[in-house]
Order: sequence, then C-alpha cells, then structure tokens
Amino acid sequence: MGSANLDLVARVSRLPGPGETLTGYDYFEAAGGKGLNQAVGAARAGADVVFVGAVGSDDAGRTLLGVMDSNGVGSAHVLTVAGVPTGRALIGVADDGANLIIVVPGANGRMDASAVRSATAALRGAAVVLVQHEIPEDGVREALALARAAGARTILNPAPARPIPPDVLALVDVLVPNEHEHRLLGDTSAAGTVIVTQGEKGATVIHSTGRWTVPPFEVEAIDTVAAGDAFCGALAAALALGLTLEAALIRASAAGALATTRVGAVPSLPTAREIDALIARG
Repeated sequence: MGSANLDLVARVSRLPGPGETLTGYDYFEAAGGKGLNQAVGAARAGADVVFVGAVGSDDAGRTLLGVMDSNGVGSAHVLTVAGVPTGRALIGVADDGANLIIVVPGANGRMDASAVRSATAALRGAAVVLVQHEIPEDGVREALALARAAGARTILNPAPARPIPPDVLALVDVLVPNEHEHRLLGDTSAAGTVIVTQGEKGATVIHSTGRWTVPPFEVEAIDTVAAGDAFCGALAAALALGLTLEAALIRASAAGALATTRVGAVPSLPTAREIDALIARG
C-alpha cells in the first residue's frame, strides 16, 4: 500500500551542487514510486501481490496501471483520481550510482484514511501488509491498524523520514529505515523489529533478543535508485511465503544488491530466479 509515480530520469557524470546546472547525456521515463516499486519487487520475488494506491486520470496513470498488470500486481484497489496528476519523481543519476530525487505526490496525496478504508477488502487474508511514507500520515496509520486487525504482519518503510507517532510505531511489526532515516526517527523501540539498511555495508537488525548484521552481496553498482525498495519487496515476499526472518533477510539483501546493477526503479527489480542465483554464488 503506497505511492505510484512516473519517474523522469536524467543521467549525468556527477550530481550538481546547489544552483549549478549540468548537461545530462541520457534520459528515460519509467514506473516508480516506493509503493509501486515494492509491490513489483515482491511480485517478482514470488509473492501474490495486490497494490492499494492512487493514480491520476492521465496517460501516466494508465501507464502505471499497465505496469502493474504486466508484472502480476493486482490493481483492482487502485483509485483513479480525476483532475489530479499522477505522482512524478524527478531523478538525477550520476556515473558513480549516486542519485538525487524530487517527488511530486500528485494523486498519492489522496491516499488518506478514508481512501485506505475503501480498500479494506484487499487486506482480508493478507499475510503481510507493506506501507511507506509517500502517502499521508493518516493513511499510513489506517493501513497499519486495518492490517493488524486482519492478522497480517505489518512492515513500514519510513521513507521519506518523518516523525512516527508512538501509536503508529506500536502497530509496526518490522520497521525498515536506512541509516539516515534511522538517525532522524529517534527512538524506534516501540516497533517489533528494526532493520537498518546500510547499502554496501549490509543491514543491522535490532530486536528485543539482541542485534545482528546481515552481510552484503558484492556487485558492481551503477544506480542505487530503488535498491531499498527491492530490499523491502523481497523481504515482504519472503515473510509472506513463510520464511524465517533470517532467511528472508538474505533474500532481501540479495535483491537490494541486484537492483543497483541496473538503471531505473521498476526496471532494476530482480526476479526470484535472479535472487536465487546471487545467493548460490555467495
């Protein structure tokens, strides 16, 4: 449950500084948005996925619905909002894989508590419900509360970072921030398990029983866009399929690494076969 954007991506030799204009050497458009990225990532990793979100009644919205359908992501609970543009992300990607992103929410801003409640039927029988911060806070709260009531395991990827009220944290079984987000969030002890993703350094798991490190997979990174989304999608898929947290984290780590080896958001998300191959390679 979350955002769906059309990504407008420019390739540059390096990222610009404040007030600086650079000439890019490539441009393309692709499906994105943390919610859609993670939904497609989970589907490619082997899960049965239904997406809850919103798009505008424009060409970009129709494109994103087509991406969901072509990737086996159920779109029956996606709202089409008239008169509001589909979300956009303006992305610059440098040759070293670094990126900068500006997100314009558009229709994603309509995913409030009322819109989430209209998709309650999607939660019936769900094993895992995965949510992010690219929809309004009351929508996040309602999604987690309905998921908890339905008996689903809840995962929150708190990106972009913003304060999380204690009552919302208490509804989170697995919290997955990156290092920057974790520092900004402060006390996250109310969540069941906290997994801090650390890029090429792997991930750190913080649980009531202690903490441990998930080692990274070594790959040649060319674009870090959606690496965290690949991690979250594969983690949700593995947990939904009944794997232990430890086994799920290995698959998530492999998926996140693979996503850095290709350009774009949705185009970079790996399949279950690719994840298996990287794990077998070690």
